[in-house]
Amino acid sequence: QVTVTESGGGLVQAGGSLRLSCVASGGNFSSYTVGWFRQAPGKDREPVARIRWAGNDDTIYKESVRGRFTVSRDNAKNAVYLQMTSLKPEDTAIYYCAASQGVTVRWTLWGQGTQVTVSS
Repeated sequence: QVTVTESGGGLVQAGGSLRLSCVASGGNFSSYTVGWFRQAPGKDREPVARIRWAGNDDTIYKESVRGRFTVSRDNAKNAVYLQMTSLKPEDTAIYYCAASQGVTVRWTLWGQGTQVTVSS
């Protein structure tokens, strides 16, 4: 059974960068669509970015992060990354990765989340 685990969160000053990792174990991750979500205190979880399965690699981004965040995958490492630059205090949240197989996206696999805190 495939599971996913996030890492790479931390405390960073505004304007700084972080790279989050989502690593899969128990199966081949390249056939999955992978999404990054975040949840700030008192707010609903929201989608941030998504990348389609390997060979397609189509990406989409939340408007407020477009141009600052980049999602990519490394199939050899069974990993998907979220490179975050020009971070803002409003990016502070717990970040989760989720995975889905097939053309229709259904987020069936979720990680435990990693905290990102951006200080002003």
